[in-house]
Amino acid sequence: MIENLRITVLAENTVHQPGLLAEHGLAFWIEADHRRILFDTGQGIVLKHNADALGIDLASADDVVISHGHYDHSGGLALDDGFKWRAALYLHPEVFQDRYVKPADRSARSIGWAGGPVDDLARRFASIIETPLATRVADGIWVTGRIPRATGFEDTGGPFYLDEAGLHPDPINDDQAMYIETRRGLVILLGCGHSGAVNTLRYIAQLTALDRFYAVIGGMHLVASNEERIARTVSCLLDYHVQVVAPLHCTGLQATATLRNAWPQGFCQLSTGASFTVH
Repeated sequence: MIENLRITVLAENTVHQPGLLAEHGLAFWIEADHRRILFDTGQGIVLKHNADALGIDLASADDVVISHGHYDHSGGLALDDGFKWRAALYLHPEVFQDRYVKPADRSARSIGWAGGPVDDLARRFASIIETPLATRVADGIWVTGRIPRATGFEDTGGPFYLDEAGLHPDPINDDQAMYIETRRGLVILLGCGHSGAVNTLRYIAQLTALDRFYAVIGGMHLVASNEERIARTVSCLLDYHVQVVAPLHCTGLQATATLRNAWPQGFCQLSTGASFTVH
């Protein structure tokens, strides 16, 4: 169990602190007792700038975890100037697939892996650990691996495809979450929640045999969801007695407003530079 947890947002769509930068993406710096973990890396445009401004040494990371293979979560791995990670890199084996978004009225846009040459990763990291299944990162810290899709009302959240022509939908099987055991309860981190927030929470409940969680933080990809899916997501969070909700990145304004109303005391507004702590 983690005694002291601090999660700092290094990259996100919004920023409210002078001297920091925002971008469409997500990156968390996790300080869990004496462990340092980078969960996602944003596009890579603002990661090092924000880390330097906040006094965070990225090279001190013990682990780097990638939630899925989209550019706005993997791009920071391609840091230049000869940057070399001493960390272990955790990712699902399908993370490197070509990926596209193709709305019906527009041409396809590539949104896949942006973390630099795949063949170069072994040189730049201490080790690479594939996570098709739930995997322990450290005592009290886990990644889910692939999340089963059991609900009928959750999809990946957009027109995502594996090919430029838009013929083969992308199930985003590499989508995974993190969960951390703390004295207040389980803290769950979502990259984009492409598996569905409800699927994710139910799977973590299955993995941990827990029926309540302390906090859910991150992207829930409800930006294009209808009211029914948002309502059922809120209901699921309430079913698990979640005390703190911090929606970020791709959650969307409507869903964020609904969550704020449902958690008048436990809603946590996080943006680039903000931190969430558990002691």
